[in-house]
Amino acid sequence: MSKRKDGLTPKERMAIPRAKMPEQNPSARAANFEEVPLGLTPEQAMEEAKRCLDCRKQPCVHGCPVAVQIPEFIKLVGEGKFGEAAKLIKETNVLPAVTGRVCPQETQCEGDCTLFKKYGGVSIGALERFVADYERNNNLVEIPPKPKPTGKKVAIIGSGPSGLTVAGDLILQGHAVTVFEALHEAGGVLVYGIPEFRLPKEIVAAEVDYLVQQGVNFELNVVAGMTITMDEILEEFDAVYIGVGAGLPWFMRIEGEELNGVLSANEYLTRSNLMKGYLFPDYDSPLPQGKHVCVVGGGNVAMDAARTAKRLGAKVTIVYRRAREQLPARGEEVHHADEEGIVFQLLSNPVKILGKDGKVSGMECIRMELGEPDASGRRRPIPIGGSNFEFECDQVIISIGAGANPLLTKTMPDLDLNKWGYIVVDENNRTNISKVWAGGDIVTGSATVIEAMGAGRIAARSIHAELLGLPQPTSEKEEE
Repeated sequence: MSKRKDGLTPKERMAIPRAKMPEQNPSARAANFEEVPLGLTPEQAMEEAKRCLDCRKQPCVHGCPVAVQIPEFIKLVGEGKFGEAAKLIKETNVLPAVTGRVCPQETQCEGDCTLFKKYGGVSIGALERFVADYERNNNLVEIPPKPKPTGKKVAIIGSGPSGLTVAGDLILQGHAVTVFEALHEAGGVLVYGIPEFRLPKEIVAAEVDYLVQQGVNFELNVVAGMTITMDEILEEFDAVYIGVGAGLPWFMRIEGEELNGVLSANEYLTRSNLMKGYLFPDYDSPLPQGKHVCVVGGGNVAMDAARTAKRLGAKVTIVYRRAREQLPARGEEVHHADEEGIVFQLLSNPVKILGKDGKVSGMECIRMELGEPDASGRRRPIPIGGSNFEFECDQVIISIGAGANPLLTKTMPDLDLNKWGYIVVDENNRTNISKVWAGGDIVTGSATVIEAMGAGRIAARSIHAELLGLPQPTSEKEEE
């Protein structure tokens, strides 16, 4: 492999230590809602960019669901061309400031990096975040020139990451795009599900505004299927994309879940994030606060709920039925929770929520041990007979997953759904109904932001082809 402009050999690149993102002090951040990672400096970003080996096969790109041109944008960072790097990313990713913060890069692009196992992958997410922030903070954002209108109109139901991706891709193709959002702010799970300390709302607002300036129309407070029917939408638009997510919270169906003080993580985080309940009474939505909060679950949503409760002054315990190494949350989120003083009660499963005078007073759990691997590949947790124990708590937040949002699909009797209520689509995310596509969590179940965006890109290509009478794209992962 030849030397690049900086004159470094591959061996010299591998000797550069991986950049460490500066962060708020744990004791300080556990009491505020400000963003935890502080971002790389220009000098740190350029040094980290030198670590990229510019591999011929580009495994990092293959690990990215939207196929960001990673080596190319990193090369621009290394040359100090930060604005150009941001523009290059936006060719395939309309939300770089978001994905740079919340993507599980360690299992996707960075996990596939040639350096990952021995040296730690190039900090692709941190570099993506850096260039997106640099572009915005230095007024370098440029709105792409408007293409020639096609005369075709596309409706997008849901303004989460998949819907925003479809909107961003199709507006650049000359189609008129309208996004219908049920809530009072655009962004979907990005605004109602992810706390301010992980993803500031101003970041999401800036990304949405970028689409607005390109001509995307957002209709807020519109519940598709109720305030407007699908028949009405299909009559007005030439194509429809459904990206309503999987926002129906699951509960454990154990005794005591009806007690005052039991909430789903979905409700808890929506009140906190979208409705700014953590700032009550300055804002009108009160957020139930406990002194000892128990969060049931081990995913990113559980970490978000636990870390929110911690910032509201509670003692927080996470109860999870598997071992630490099996926690599905990102390692970074678990590490941050640890640093902030959150207690992990592992290999434990709730069997009953205890109450007094109709309110939560504690929880009864049973201890678990790990058996043989189950369908997920993780060792199955097995209850240990006679190991029940109790502890006190006054609030329980259930975070064990969510199912398909039925508000729209229940109004579409002809739409094919699977046994779990998710929409059935083909390889191009077309449904069985003419002119209707779908993607994201309403198709796959709960997944990552970038996976939802990848689904949106597939659908956008298919919709564009259909509207212009072109052949449908192949089902292969995009390689342009």
